[in-house]
Amino acid sequence: MLQPLVRRTWAPRGQTPLLYQWESHDKLSAIGAISASPIRHRLGLYFDIADTNICTDDFEAFVSALLKRFSRGIILVIDRWLVHRWAARRLQRRFCRRIQIEWLPAYAPELNPVEGVWNHSKYCDLANYVPDDIFMLRKAACQSISHMQTQQTLLRSFFKEAGLKI
Repeated sequence: MLQPLVRRTWAPRGQTPLLYQWESHDKLSAIGAISASPIRHRLGLYFDIADTNICTDDFEAFVSALLKRFSRGIILVIDRWLVHRWAARRLQRRFCRRIQIEWLPAYAPELNPVEGVWNHSKYCDLANYVPDDIFMLRKAACQSISHMQTQQTLLRSFFKEAGLKI
């Protein structure tokens, strides 16, 4: 959101840090996936940022784009969010031989490694960040997530935190 996520910070004694924020409640929505290569044991991070809430069509388009990158098909591990459930039916009809869907337990975001990506971006990279407008927020979020794409150790830590073996 345009309003900053306020975290603790350091400042010289007697100089309280101030964050000037907009009263706007504009926000961005993000969608992402972490891929695990069975041969090279490398992790990949794919994402997209939307100006509106992610809907079934957005999720379906995102997974379709992933399927273009992975010609052999994918095993898609997703939570039980309503958008995911609706899109899963449509995806299985369209790509029945190239996609296998596995479900995470309901109400268990701590088991989803992609949640670690969003948390790291929001609570570390973008903490106390006050953008001038939604375009600056998009740029900062893209930079934060793009930087994570090259950090294999960080991506592995999201799986470790979720208690999942790669």
